[in-house]
Amino acid sequence: MFRALASVLLCCFFLEASFWVHFSYGDLTTCSGIVPMTERGDKISITDFGGVGDGQTLNTIAFRKAIYRIQHLRRRGGTLLFVPSGVYLTDSFNLTSHMTLYLARGAVIKATQDTSNWPLIAPLPSYGRGRECPGGRYMSFIHGDGLEDVVITGENGTIDGQGDIWWNMWRQRTLQFTRPSLVELVNSRGMVISNVIFRNSPFWNIHPVYCSDVVIRYVTIVAPPDSPNTDGIDPDSSSNVCIEDSFISTGDDLVAVKSGWDEYGIAYGRPSSYITVRRVTGSTPFAGVAVGSETSGGVENVLAENINLYNSGVGVHIKTNIGRGGVIKNITVSELFMENVRTGIKVAGDTGDHPDNNFNPNALPYVKDLTLKNIWGVNVQRAGWMHGIENATFTGICLSNVTLQGTTGPRPPSWNCNAIRGAAIEVSPRPCAELASVEQSGSCASHS
Repeated sequence: MFRALASVLLCCFFLEASFWVHFSYGDLTTCSGIVPMTERGDKISITDFGGVGDGQTLNTIAFRKAIYRIQHLRRRGGTLLFVPSGVYLTDSFNLTSHMTLYLARGAVIKATQDTSNWPLIAPLPSYGRGRECPGGRYMSFIHGDGLEDVVITGENGTIDGQGDIWWNMWRQRTLQFTRPSLVELVNSRGMVISNVIFRNSPFWNIHPVYCSDVVIRYVTIVAPPDSPNTDGIDPDSSSNVCIEDSFISTGDDLVAVKSGWDEYGIAYGRPSSYITVRRVTGSTPFAGVAVGSETSGGVENVLAENINLYNSGVGVHIKTNIGRGGVIKNITVSELFMENVRTGIKVAGDTGDHPDNNFNPNALPYVKDLTLKNIWGVNVQRAGWMHGIENATFTGICLSNVTLQGTTGPRPPSWNCNAIRGAAIEVSPRPCAELASVEQSGSCASHS
């Protein structure tokens, strides 16, 4: 049933995306120009290096040889690595700078399910350990570190992580190290990911961390709703990230902006900033648009607009905890539609675990200047849950033109608030008293 539904949604999404590209592109607001697509003069095929797309032959050597050739010949303008139609089974591999990984229509790059030889890498310094287990972590299926000018694109080919073996290890508590992401780019800049399907990631799907100038556009990301921690796109301690025109249906947050974990993130001190999320559609048992909960380096200047969510846990979730530290500010969510959602808006200061017992309970996060406007929901079980932290009240919250209709009966969904201050304009159902503070009325001054 999941596959059938996903196929229908994919078909509809591609038709809609094609309409945007060919008929309405000039009328759309887009941030994708921060990284122009690069035309490669040099082109090679994975088959030139012994690649066989029969779904059984292991192509690890072919991919590594091809990328070695790109790295060392250094053709002017870079090189395009073409993956023709077929199923190419492979171990994890590293990308290199000035390359395009191009998946033709019908091409599938499929991760091996042999986890015994999966490479281990050091934990991210802003996390101090693997996110799930102490020590190192498994390298992402497609990985890049210290790169520039990298493109992953094509004709809606597929990158398949075959994550079910990893999900079962997680469920059975047999993991020795943190599961691999599907694509992780570290300390890199000038990245474009577009027109590719990402399927069944072992862990987070697309994870740009310590990156700048990243465009992720026209992608489809799918995993079963019960697949653990399969976040769609997680910009992490990164800046100038553009996420647009995509469909995501996974087992965890569709987009979650992060910046490090407790004392390690505080020490590393790199925020996520200038993140744009636009025209994203999807469903998840967790949140559609999230900030956190790992926000110790700070998160600021995030814009999410024209978002459509259905059959989801939470529409918007701003989440942090004591010990996180960091500042979350200037977050705007606008033009969001949600249907069949448990909680419309959630702002929580008690969410997320800690890497160890060395976190500082006095390192309180500060959350301010959240703007949530032009939001409409139907069949929303609870309008909002907004709980800050005592001695670190969340301030400057503005709700403007927000209507969240309940599921059944005449009684509207409720709000539950504590340790927050802000203002509300044209909000239904009637919000909590904390959102009617006279001294906070300026929070909504530009939306009245």
